[in-house]
Amino acid sequence: MADIHSENTADAAVEAARVALIAEQNDQFRTTWGADFTVPGQIVMTRGVAALSHEAQVAIMVAVMQFSEFTEDNDPYGTHDFGIFTVAEGEREVRLYWKIDLYDAGYEFGSDDCADTTKTRRVLTILLPEEY
Repeated sequence: MADIHSENTADAAVEAARVALIAEQNDQFRTTWGADFTVPGQIVMTRGVAALSHEAQVAIMVAVMQFSEFTEDNDPYGTHDFGIFTVAEGEREVRLYWKIDLYDAGYEFGSDDCADTTKTRRVLTILLPEEY
């Protein structure tokens, strides 16, 4: 008879490795702004973000690419798929979110194997909190 504790430990180790791989892929996609084609996907923004100045949009791109403030509060599953940040828009600070969703290769449904880049497409969305 198999040791249930060993099976649970092995399952937990496999799941932890899977989560770490997804986080690594999400980071690779985000930090390269989608330019690394080994982790395919799209980057989109909401209308509110598109209406911001060119300078703000450049700052947004840099902030998203450099984001590294993952904590238990903003990344409870450890997949590095969400962030909150601010950029200057003229004289005011604008709060924004970025999030990564994982879809199948046709961008129709959720991916059935999020760690497999041949089956998964990332969509990184930049949005204002009121557009969430």
